[in-house]
Amino acid sequence: MTANTLYFHTLPGHLIRRLNQISVAQFHEAMADLALDLTPVQFAVLSAVGGKPGIDQATVAGLIAHDRATTGKVVERLAAKGFMLRSTSEHDRRSKVLTLTSAGHGLLAQAKPAVEAIQTTILSGLSDTEQAQFVGLLDKAANAGNGLSRAPLRAMSE
Repeated sequence: MTANTLYFHTLPGHLIRRLNQISVAQFHEAMADLALDLTPVQFAVLSAVGGKPGIDQATVAGLIAHDRATTGKVVERLAAKGFMLRSTSEHDRRSKVLTLTSAGHGLLAQAKPAVEAIQTTILSGLSDTEQAQFVGLLDKAANAGNGLSRAPLRAMSE
């Protein structure tokens, strides 16, 4: 620790929060450069629905590790903007299934390359090998602590 380093500067939680701040800032900057009004959570929802058309809203919440209420509000906003369709499930009338509209597919196709490009910027202080190792370790730590989350990641059953 240097003289300017405070105790909490070395704590994993603090460093993860800082890296999240950097990640979110880079995401918003990339979307602004494209003149897109899109948040990281909206991007995650679009990605999940784009990858699994007809998925139900509760499953999307689990796949993106967000609570159902937040996910529901995000879906409502995306539907209101014309990027997503919500319909009642044929199998469970209480369930809403989701599909992207052509505008939603277009938005996702426009945003995805920019999101992919900022990933290396977020970890720019690391070599390619270190980036791969770091992402692997982040995945391992997140999976190990998944059950401790208020909104755990839930894999989709096939």
